[in-house]
Amino acid sequence: MAANKTLLFLPGDGIGPEVMKEVRRVIDWMDKRRAVSFDIKEGLIGGAAIDKAGVPLPEETLDAAKNSDAVLMGAVGGPKWELLPFNVQPERGLLGIRKGLGLFANLRPALVFDALVGASTLKEEVISGLDIMIVRELTGGIYFGEPRGVREEPDGTRKGVNTLTYTSPEVQRIGRVAFDLAQKRNRRVCSIDKANVLETTVMWREEMEGIKGEFPDVELTHMYVDNAAMQLVRNPKQFDVVVTTNMFGDILSDCAAMLTGSLGMLP
Repeated sequence: MAANKTLLFLPGDGIGPEVMKEVRRVIDWMDKRRAVSFDIKEGLIGGAAIDKAGVPLPEETLDAAKNSDAVLMGAVGGPKWELLPFNVQPERGLLGIRKGLGLFANLRPALVFDALVGASTLKEEVISGLDIMIVRELTGGIYFGEPRGVREEPDGTRKGVNTLTYTSPEVQRIGRVAFDLAQKRNRRVCSIDKANVLETTVMWREEMEGIKGEFPDVELTHMYVDNAAMQLVRNPKQFDVVVTTNMFGDILSDCAAMLTGSLGMLP
Protein backbone atom coordinates (compact mmCIF):
# COMPACT_ATOMS: atom_id res chain seq x y z
CA MET A 1 0.00 0.00 0.00
CA ALA A 2 1.20 3.51 -0.80
CA ALA A 3 2.46 5.72 2.00
CA ASN A 4 -0.17 7.84 3.73
CA LYS A 5 -0.73 11.34 2.46
CA THR A 6 -2.42 14.09 4.42
CA LEU A 7 -5.62 15.56 2.99
CA LEU A 8 -7.39 18.62 4.37
CA PHE A 9 -11.12 18.69 3.69
CA LEU A 10 -12.76 22.12 3.60
CA PRO A 11 -16.46 21.41 2.87
CA GLY A 12 -17.47 25.07 3.21
CA ASP A 13 -21.03 26.11 2.40
CA GLY A 14 -24.02 25.36 0.20
CA ILE A 15 -23.46 22.32 -1.97
CA GLY A 16 -19.89 21.99 -0.63
CA PRO A 17 -20.61 19.55 2.23
CA GLU A 18 -22.76 17.43 -0.08
CA VAL A 19 -20.00 17.20 -2.69
CA MET A 20 -17.31 16.48 -0.13
CA LYS A 21 -19.41 13.70 1.39
CA GLU A 22 -19.24 11.90 -1.97
CA VAL A 23 -15.50 12.53 -2.22
CA ARG A 24 -15.12 10.91 1.19
CA ARG A 25 -16.99 7.83 -0.08
CA VAL A 26 -14.47 7.44 -2.91
CA ILE A 27 -11.53 7.78 -0.54
CA ASP A 28 -13.02 5.30 1.93
CA TRP A 29 -13.54 2.85 -0.96
CA MET A 30 -9.84 3.03 -1.84
CA ASP A 31 -8.83 2.77 1.80
CA LYS A 32 -10.90 -0.39 2.37
CA ARG A 33 -9.27 -2.04 -0.63
CA ARG A 34 -5.87 -0.90 0.62
CA ALA A 35 -5.13 0.67 -2.75
CA VAL A 36 -4.03 3.95 -1.23
CA SER A 37 -4.43 5.44 2.23
CA PHE A 38 -4.95 9.03 3.38
CA ASP A 39 -4.85 10.80 6.70
CA ILE A 40 -7.85 13.12 6.53
CA LYS A 41 -8.41 16.28 8.52
CA GLU A 42 -11.32 18.68 8.23
CA GLY A 43 -11.33 22.46 8.58
CA LEU A 44 -13.56 25.51 8.36
CA ILE A 45 -13.74 28.10 5.61
CA GLY A 46 -16.28 30.62 4.33
CA GLY A 47 -19.68 30.98 5.93
CA ALA A 48 -19.25 27.85 8.04
CA ALA A 49 -16.11 29.39 9.53
CA ILE A 50 -17.89 32.69 10.17
CA ASP A 51 -20.66 30.88 12.04
CA LYS A 52 -18.29 28.89 14.25
CA ALA A 53 -15.15 31.01 14.47
CA GLY A 54 -16.26 34.51 13.54
CA VAL A 55 -13.90 34.83 10.55
CA PRO A 56 -14.01 33.42 6.99
CA LEU A 57 -10.50 31.92 7.20
CA PRO A 58 -9.33 30.90 10.69
CA GLU A 59 -5.56 30.78 11.21
CA GLU A 60 -5.76 27.09 12.10
CA THR A 61 -7.33 26.37 8.70
CA LEU A 62 -4.51 28.10 6.83
CA ASP A 63 -1.89 26.41 9.02
CA ALA A 64 -3.47 23.00 8.41
CA ALA A 65 -3.53 23.68 4.66
CA LYS A 66 0.15 24.58 4.63
CA ASN A 67 0.95 21.30 6.40
CA SER A 68 -1.14 19.05 4.15
CA ASP A 69 -0.19 17.25 0.95
CA ALA A 70 -3.43 18.37 -0.70
CA VAL A 71 -6.48 20.46 0.09
CA LEU A 72 -9.95 19.58 -1.19
CA MET A 73 -12.49 22.39 -0.95
CA GLY A 74 -16.22 22.46 -1.58
CA ALA A 75 -17.73 25.93 -1.95
CA VAL A 76 -18.07 29.19 -0.05
CA GLY A 77 -20.81 31.75 0.33
CA GLY A 78 -24.58 31.97 0.17
CA PRO A 79 -27.53 34.28 0.86
CA LYS A 80 -27.16 33.83 4.62
CA TRP A 81 -23.96 35.90 4.70
CA GLU A 82 -24.53 38.42 1.87
CA LEU A 83 -25.31 41.33 4.21
CA LEU A 84 -22.15 40.97 6.30
CA PRO A 85 -19.47 43.68 6.01
CA PHE A 86 -17.36 43.27 2.87
CA ASN A 87 -14.15 42.34 4.70
CA VAL A 88 -15.72 39.42 6.58
CA GLN A 89 -17.88 37.87 3.87
CA PRO A 90 -17.24 34.18 3.03
CA GLU A 91 -15.41 35.02 -0.21
CA ARG A 92 -12.63 36.65 1.77
CA GLY A 93 -11.76 33.17 3.01
CA LEU A 94 -11.43 31.91 -0.55
CA LEU A 95 -9.16 34.78 -1.60
CA GLY A 96 -7.20 34.43 1.64
CA ILE A 97 -6.36 30.76 1.21
CA ARG A 98 -5.36 31.33 -2.42
CA LYS A 99 -2.96 34.05 -1.36
CA GLY A 100 -1.76 32.22 1.73
CA LEU A 101 -0.85 29.08 -0.23
CA GLY A 102 0.51 30.95 -3.24
CA LEU A 103 -2.01 29.28 -5.57
CA PHE A 104 -1.26 31.52 -8.52
CA ALA A 105 -2.30 29.16 -11.34
CA ASN A 106 -5.97 28.24 -11.66
CA LEU A 107 -6.55 25.57 -14.32
CA ARG A 108 -10.07 25.75 -15.76
CA PRO A 109 -10.75 23.08 -18.40
CA ALA A 110 -13.79 23.08 -20.70
CA LEU A 111 -14.24 19.70 -22.34
CA VAL A 112 -17.31 18.36 -24.13
CA PHE A 113 -17.94 14.63 -23.98
CA ASP A 114 -19.80 13.16 -26.94
CA ALA A 115 -22.55 11.77 -24.71
CA LEU A 116 -23.23 15.22 -23.25
CA VAL A 117 -23.04 17.35 -26.38
CA GLY A 118 -26.79 17.91 -26.23
CA ALA A 119 -26.49 19.58 -22.82
CA SER A 120 -24.99 22.72 -24.35
CA THR A 121 -27.14 25.59 -25.55
CA LEU A 122 -24.85 25.94 -28.58
CA LYS A 123 -25.13 23.99 -31.82
CA GLU A 124 -23.50 20.57 -31.82
CA GLU A 125 -21.11 21.43 -34.65
CA VAL A 126 -19.79 24.41 -32.67
CA ILE A 127 -18.89 22.56 -29.48
CA SER A 128 -18.55 18.88 -30.40
CA GLY A 129 -15.05 17.74 -29.47
CA LEU A 130 -14.28 20.94 -27.56
CA ASP A 131 -11.19 20.73 -25.33
CA ILE A 132 -9.92 24.05 -23.93
CA MET A 133 -7.68 24.74 -20.96
CA ILE A 134 -7.99 28.23 -19.46
CA VAL A 135 -5.10 29.21 -17.21
CA ARG A 136 -6.23 31.99 -14.90
CA GLU A 137 -3.75 33.99 -12.82
CA LEU A 138 -5.16 33.74 -9.30
CA THR A 139 -3.21 35.75 -6.73
CA GLY A 140 -2.62 39.10 -8.43
CA GLY A 141 -4.45 41.62 -10.56
CA ILE A 142 -7.39 43.78 -9.60
CA TYR A 143 -8.67 41.36 -6.95
CA PHE A 144 -5.60 41.94 -4.80
CA GLY A 145 -4.14 45.27 -5.97
CA GLU A 146 -3.69 48.25 -3.66
CA PRO A 147 -4.96 50.89 -3.10
CA ARG A 148 -8.53 49.69 -2.87
CA GLY A 149 -11.69 50.66 -1.04
CA VAL A 150 -14.47 53.23 -0.91
CA ARG A 151 -13.87 56.72 0.44
CA GLU A 152 -15.78 59.96 0.71
CA GLU A 153 -14.48 62.96 -1.19
CA PRO A 154 -14.42 66.50 0.29
CA ASP A 155 -17.52 67.41 -1.72
CA GLY A 156 -19.44 64.52 -0.17
CA THR A 157 -19.38 62.17 -3.18
CA ARG A 158 -18.24 58.60 -2.66
CA LYS A 159 -15.36 57.19 -4.69
CA GLY A 160 -14.61 53.51 -5.19
CA VAL A 161 -11.06 52.45 -6.06
CA ASN A 162 -9.59 49.13 -7.18
CA THR A 163 -6.12 48.77 -8.65
CA LEU A 164 -5.04 46.50 -11.50
CA THR A 165 -1.41 45.64 -10.88
CA TYR A 166 1.02 42.92 -11.98
CA THR A 167 4.78 42.48 -11.71
CA SER A 168 6.86 40.88 -14.43
CA PRO A 169 7.62 37.76 -12.31
CA GLU A 170 3.90 37.24 -11.71
CA VAL A 171 3.18 37.36 -15.44
CA GLN A 172 6.17 35.20 -16.34
CA ARG A 173 5.31 32.40 -13.93
CA ILE A 174 1.70 32.09 -15.09
CA GLY A 175 2.88 32.29 -18.68
CA ARG A 176 5.30 29.41 -18.16
CA VAL A 177 2.48 27.27 -16.72
CA ALA A 178 0.44 27.92 -19.86
CA PHE A 179 3.30 27.19 -22.24
CA ASP A 180 4.20 24.01 -20.36
CA LEU A 181 0.62 22.79 -20.59
CA ALA A 182 0.50 23.64 -24.29
CA GLN A 183 3.55 21.46 -24.90
CA LYS A 184 1.52 18.52 -23.56
CA ARG A 185 -1.50 19.41 -25.72
CA ASN A 186 -1.69 21.08 -29.14
CA ARG A 187 1.18 23.55 -28.70
CA ARG A 188 -0.89 26.72 -28.93
CA VAL A 189 -1.25 29.50 -26.36
CA CYS A 190 -3.58 32.45 -26.69
CA SER A 191 -2.89 35.23 -24.18
CA ILE A 192 -5.93 37.37 -23.40
CA ASP A 193 -5.49 41.03 -22.43
CA LYS A 194 -6.87 44.52 -22.97
CA ALA A 195 -3.65 46.07 -24.24
CA ASN A 196 -5.48 48.67 -26.33
CA VAL A 197 -6.77 50.32 -23.13
CA LEU A 198 -4.92 49.07 -20.02
CA GLU A 199 -1.19 49.74 -19.60
CA THR A 200 -0.85 46.86 -17.15
CA THR A 201 -1.90 44.46 -19.86
CA VAL A 202 0.47 46.07 -22.37
CA MET A 203 3.18 44.92 -19.97
CA TRP A 204 1.44 41.53 -19.67
CA ARG A 205 1.61 41.08 -23.45
CA GLU A 206 5.26 42.12 -23.58
CA GLU A 207 6.18 39.65 -20.82
CA MET A 208 4.37 36.82 -22.61
CA GLU A 209 6.36 37.62 -25.75
CA GLY A 210 9.52 37.68 -23.63
CA ILE A 211 9.16 34.09 -22.40
CA LYS A 212 8.02 32.76 -25.77
CA GLY A 213 11.64 32.05 -26.67
CA GLU A 214 11.82 29.43 -23.90
CA PHE A 215 9.18 27.41 -25.74
CA PRO A 216 10.09 27.54 -29.45
CA ASP A 217 7.69 24.70 -30.29
CA VAL A 218 4.63 26.57 -28.99
CA GLU A 219 2.67 29.12 -31.01
CA LEU A 220 1.74 32.31 -29.13
CA THR A 221 -1.13 34.59 -30.16
CA HIS A 222 -2.82 37.50 -28.41
CA MET A 223 -6.47 38.55 -28.25
CA TYR A 224 -8.38 41.37 -26.58
CA VAL A 225 -10.74 40.13 -23.90
CA ASP A 226 -13.90 41.51 -25.50
CA ASN A 227 -13.09 39.69 -28.73
CA ALA A 228 -12.21 36.56 -26.75
CA ALA A 229 -15.68 36.56 -25.19
CA MET A 230 -17.22 36.67 -28.66
CA GLN A 231 -14.87 34.03 -30.07
CA LEU A 232 -15.61 31.60 -27.23
CA VAL A 233 -19.22 31.55 -28.37
CA ARG A 234 -18.60 31.89 -32.11
CA ASN A 235 -15.76 29.40 -32.61
CA PRO A 236 -14.47 27.99 -29.31
CA LYS A 237 -12.49 25.15 -30.92
CA GLN A 238 -9.96 27.66 -32.25
CA PHE A 239 -8.46 27.74 -28.71
CA ASP A 240 -6.09 25.25 -27.08
CA VAL A 241 -4.55 26.86 -23.96
CA VAL A 242 -5.78 30.30 -22.93
CA VAL A 243 -3.85 32.34 -20.36
CA THR A 244 -5.15 35.53 -18.82
CA THR A 245 -5.45 37.80 -15.79
CA ASN A 246 -7.36 37.13 -12.61
CA MET A 247 -10.54 39.03 -13.47
CA PHE A 248 -10.62 38.18 -17.18
CA GLY A 249 -10.04 34.52 -16.31
CA ASP A 250 -12.83 34.58 -13.76
CA ILE A 251 -15.31 35.74 -16.39
CA LEU A 252 -14.09 33.83 -19.45
CA SER A 253 -13.74 30.49 -17.66
CA ASP A 254 -17.40 30.58 -16.59
CA CYS A 255 -18.39 31.44 -20.14
CA ALA A 256 -16.32 28.50 -21.41
CA ALA A 257 -17.84 26.21 -18.80
CA MET A 258 -21.33 26.88 -20.09
CA LEU A 259 -20.27 25.87 -23.58
CA THR A 260 -20.26 22.35 -22.13
CA GLY A 261 -23.73 22.79 -20.64
CA SER A 262 -22.83 22.84 -16.95
CA LEU A 263 -20.19 24.39 -14.74
CA GLY A 264 -20.83 21.59 -12.26
CA MET A 265 -19.95 18.85 -14.77
CA LEU A 266 -16.43 20.07 -15.43
CA PRO A 267 -14.73 18.46 -12.41
